[in-house]
Amino acid sequence: MIEEVGRVISVEKDNLVVETIKQSSCSTCSAQKNCGQSLLAKIGDGRKLQIAVDNPDHLKVKLDDQVVLGVEESTFLSASLLIYLLPLVAMFVLAFVAQTAALSEPVVILSALAGLLVGFLAVRLIGRRFGKNCRFQPVLLRVVTHT
Repeated sequence: MIEEVGRVISVEKDNLVVETIKQSSCSTCSAQKNCGQSLLAKIGDGRKLQIAVDNPDHLKVKLDDQVVLGVEESTFLSASLLIYLLPLVAMFVLAFVAQTAALSEPVVILSALAGLLVGFLAVRLIGRRFGKNCRFQPVLLRVVTHT
């Protein structure tokens, strides 16, 4: 289970809204001065995110409580593969089809870009469907502190 700590900002009957702070692990890495990933991580670092969370065990939660949220590793892996792999596969498939059809190089390049776009659109459509699936939603695991 992948866990994240957050602060409760809204409580309703069966769900709540939790605020988390996006942090990267780059701040503890010794290679951060020579790494491009570190620069990208700093862009969103410290930004607050609000997440609607189910409370399946009906834990007693109040405003400003610190809570631990969780998502299954397999769910996270499935979503990551979908987001990163599907657009690339679509790009290569359309480029391969255009190349096999003996089309000109500019047409092959445009086909690859079209495949990438189709892949992104497919990710968006599938992501909306996954978003409605309870398996892909974070759940409240435990309350860390009561204030």
